[in-house]
Amino acid sequence: MHKIAVTVLLALMIAPALAEEHVLGPGEEPKAKTATQKEDDARAVRAYQRSLNSVPDQKPVDPWGTARGDDASKKSAATAKPAVKQSSKAAKSGAN
Repeated sequence: MHKIAVTVLLALMIAPALAEEHVLGPGEEPKAKTATQKEDDARAVRAYQRSLNSVPDQKPVDPWGTARGDDASKKSAATAKPAVKQSSKAAKSGAN
């Protein structure tokens, strides 16, 4: 009974791979697309770009803002300092 169950499970796992139309082997080139396939691809790209343009801009999200409170998030944003680059001499002397 155990062997039958294993055989059935293997058959169920292998069936989708065998159902593929054709899988390219090593060194095998894909077939050239027809004109209608190229048009469909171009149409899909244009639809994707249109959908990206329709997404509204969103404000930055502060997930810890409710835990900190509104005052703390405004203070931290105002007091944040930009990163300072080290000079090349200081970086070299620090590496020694």
